[in-house]
Amino acid sequence: MRINKFIVLMLFFASISFAQQEISQLAGKPGAFSRMGFGARGISMGNSLSSVTMGNLVGFHNPAISIYQEQNSFHSGYSFLALDRSLNFISFTRNFTFGSKEKGNESKAGFSVGLINSGVSKIEERDDEGNLLGELSTSENLFYGSISKNFGDKLSVGLNLKFYYYSLYKEITTTSFGFDLGFLYKINPNWNLSLLITDINSSYKWNSTSLYDIYGTEETNKFPMFYKIGSSYHFEEYNLLLATEFERSNLETNYFRFGFEYNLIENMFLRGGFDRINLSNFEEPSLPSIGFGYNRQVSKLLVGFDYAFVYDAVTISDRHILGIMLNF
Repeated sequence: MRINKFIVLMLFFASISFAQQEISQLAGKPGAFSRMGFGARGISMGNSLSSVTMGNLVGFHNPAISIYQEQNSFHSGYSFLALDRSLNFISFTRNFTFGSKEKGNESKAGFSVGLINSGVSKIEERDDEGNLLGELSTSENLFYGSISKNFGDKLSVGLNLKFYYYSLYKEITTTSFGFDLGFLYKINPNWNLSLLITDINSSYKWNSTSLYDIYGTEETNKFPMFYKIGSSYHFEEYNLLLATEFERSNLETNYFRFGFEYNLIENMFLRGGFDRINLSNFEEPSLPSIGFGYNRQVSKLLVGFDYAFVYDAVTISDRHILGIMLNF
């Protein structure tokens, strides 16, 4: 009965986000694929994981959290999207312990690497008379590597190094290098705060002279830079994790997101959230999401399956994200 009420509540909030969307200041800005989130767990919780240190962690959300990954963790994900689009994920995260807790000089470091791959396929190429010449595709990729270090029992700091590669059309490609800076502070074992600055220095530089010769041009598209503040709290007595995040960009956009994770039974988790609640323009639809995760110990491996559903009011189809996790 409680689950039925929860589903009705989620559908109600989704229905009020149908309003006609005004053009966002982020529309058309580069790197949009990397702002769709990472993995089924993060996306189902509204991409509000920058302060979460429980469960399976990914340095993409905040490089400072990887020191809290208890085991070596491998994660892969695949998205079902409309309009021949693709969005795929892969990551590996682990931590290292130095020194001795008994001697009082214990120190921790974290490491995370990953890839987000996005693209559009089956694009028809035609000549001036409309004759079909073949099919084209685009591929946009983000490779990241993060490192983190603790400073005492409460503070951790992390750095995300990001490399973008975009293949747009035949010889037209571009690359970019940027970085994120993240902080996490544990107020107590259940309450975390986070601060994150993303896509510092990221930009695409285009040169079309290889295609248009003397008529080609050069152009630079800078990525939006984001400043994020997050908070999460684990209610142990209710097996409930809540997470929130506020994000402001250098384009003066203001977004709020939140999510939850409820440990329904042993190794079974229910999740939900809202992403991209535009505090500057409530006519822009938010992205409600819901999902679940299940883990099972198989010999020395912890095997997990995650699923996320995202309602999208601005496309012809909703999003479905599947994830596989291995901890060892």
